[in-house]
Amino acid sequence: MKKKLIFLCFVVFIGYVLLFPKEAVGAAAGGLMLWYEKVLPTLLPFAILSNILIYSNYLQYFTRILTPLLRPLFRVSGSGAFVLISGFLFGFPMGSKNCAELLKNNLISAEEADVLFVISNNISPIFVSSYILCQQLAMPELIAVSYLILYGPPLLAGAFLLRRNDAAASRIKMPASGSQMNFKIIDAGIMNGFDTLVRLGGYIMLFGMMAQLLQKLPLPVGSRLFVTGAAELTNGISFLSAFPCPPRTKYILAMAFTAFGGLSGIAQTSSMVRDTGLSMRRYCLLKGVFTLISAALAVLVTYISTFPG
Repeated sequence: MKKKLIFLCFVVFIGYVLLFPKEAVGAAAGGLMLWYEKVLPTLLPFAILSNILIYSNYLQYFTRILTPLLRPLFRVSGSGAFVLISGFLFGFPMGSKNCAELLKNNLISAEEADVLFVISNNISPIFVSSYILCQQLAMPELIAVSYLILYGPPLLAGAFLLRRNDAAASRIKMPASGSQMNFKIIDAGIMNGFDTLVRLGGYIMLFGMMAQLLQKLPLPVGSRLFVTGAAELTNGISFLSAFPCPPRTKYILAMAFTAFGGLSGIAQTSSMVRDTGLSMRRYCLLKGVFTLISAALAVLVTYISTFPG
């Protein structure tokens, strides 16, 4: 049954490209432009630098600064502190990518990685504030509270779950010496960074086309909004900004879509952590829980504040 469903999806997708070539090509171009203008310049430098730090063993110098700051609350190892900070500062998918790289190099435990790659793999704060709240929804006054709504639930969950895995985290120690830097390490870091970002570009393009395909479904416009937002965040937010509903409703849906990250985000995360043994089933479950909590908090905020609409 599963194979037949996948095959049917392929047939529908190919039919969409053949019947609506102009729209399909436009959606592909839009996804690639988003990748080229927003994702590539934002994430590629950090992806390269992260790889170089990890493989040269210079990461230990950063973790000596980060660990005392985070350890009292999150009970992370030195390398785990780097995953947590990089994931929340630079956003999806750097949390899952760095987590996978450190796990492959035995710099964090499997138990710690299974928590970190879920809680630190969120949409970038810059994307939330600039694209979603300022550009699309025109609600810049809600930036601070939106950060609490989106990042508060995973941070609290991480503080609890990482304390349970404290013993596992303490077993992993960063090497005390052996740091090295050469062109072989730099070249490997550059190629790894480009490999990661090219894969992300492919997923963004495909799911951008899927989001446009969903607009052709014979569904009520409200249902098309939900399935588009669930499939791909950028197109979902764009659709939402033009949707005829009160600003209160737009904000709540935007927070829910952003907390979930879309099926595109799940596919990209799965690509980042392949061959690591990290549980995507657990990831999806916790993402669903965080989405419900963020949506509930957004509802609360819109009703206790002087929110328009």
